[in-house]
Amino acid sequence: MSGEAREYDASQIQVLEGWEAIRKRPGMYIGSTGERGLLHMVFEVADRAVNEVLAGHASCVDVTLTPDGGVRVADDGRGARIDESGASGISGLEALLTCFQTGAGTGGRHDVTLGFRVVGPFVVNALSSRMAAEVRRGGARWVQGYARGVAVTALAEAGTSTGSGTTITFWPDADIFGAAGFSFDGLAERFRELALLNKGLEISLTDQRGPGESRSARFRCPGGARDFVALLDEQEETPLHPHIIGFEREDPRMAGTVEVALRWRDSPEERLRSFANSRPTIGGTHERGFRDGVAAAVTAYAREQRLLTTADPNLDGDRIGEGLTAVVSVKLDDPEFEGPTRGVLGNAAVRVCVEGAVQQHLGRWLEERPERATAVIGRIIKGARRD
Repeated sequence: MSGEAREYDASQIQVLEGWEAIRKRPGMYIGSTGERGLLHMVFEVADRAVNEVLAGHASCVDVTLTPDGGVRVADDGRGARIDESGASGISGLEALLTCFQTGAGTGGRHDVTLGFRVVGPFVVNALSSRMAAEVRRGGARWVQGYARGVAVTALAEAGTSTGSGTTITFWPDADIFGAAGFSFDGLAERFRELALLNKGLEISLTDQRGPGESRSARFRCPGGARDFVALLDEQEETPLHPHIIGFEREDPRMAGTVEVALRWRDSPEERLRSFANSRPTIGGTHERGFRDGVAAAVTAYAREQRLLTTADPNLDGDRIGEGLTAVVSVKLDDPEFEGPTRGVLGNAAVRVCVEGAVQQHLGRWLEERPERATAVIGRIIKGARRD
């Protein structure tokens, strides 16, 4: 070290809290300051509105990309709280938008998280040049303005309202995001996915940024996972059986539900999509249970019908997966994820429960439709013997 020795003590440590910390390191909270981060901003604001619908307090969520670069998220739910929240002395609305939401995303199977970090709308507020909140509750309309994470106006009554709900509009700070813009297709993909995984959810997305007529889409999928499989197979290879196999089951052993839909196509490719509490996963106990259950049901039927000889080994998951399109979705009261990205489900009980449910329902389908079963299993066995 050249020059005089330099001492390092606590006085040299810089402590950043609240909105300062968020604006200093935005990538820690939303992943990036590009398109991906902007999408995450929308998801964090829409979380509360979506859960209002799923809890039965609202009928739909409306998301609008405004001509001036903002995003408006509106619902017709109960309306955010406007009374004082705890010992903070501020309204529930202001606490929502200016304080970290501890425990966000831990509401069990009925709490959907749109994004992947669960940081709350305060982070969106801190990274926005301005934010406007409107609450319709108790026959009155209340408004409040914010800038870069701080309330700049008091919560004020602004007239009467015949309905209820909450509308939050934010404008991302150009000093942080530059010229990055919101992707309509990126938002539509996640909203469609959520609607497919939650039958009671309705979301509309409108893009008013371009000249002329606005672009819009509405997502509501009463068929659930079956609709998801149909979408994945759209304009693809000919299915070996037109009927999509699907079921939903509650199992107290895993404190949750499992929903599965599947269909085989005339293709070597496997398409398996898995979710835990509506979060996309890249593996875990629900996937392993699904594969084990399919293998057990197909092998048992094949042996019962003497499509396999005593010398033939059991059919494994890799062979059975060829041409398979499937969606596996579990919703748990207490999901356990492995790793910091929360992409792998770890609940041990889930594997056994999903395996048993899949084996039972698929086995019944095979027995009730012998012609379809023979077409599917015959193709699988032919491929296995060829290898």
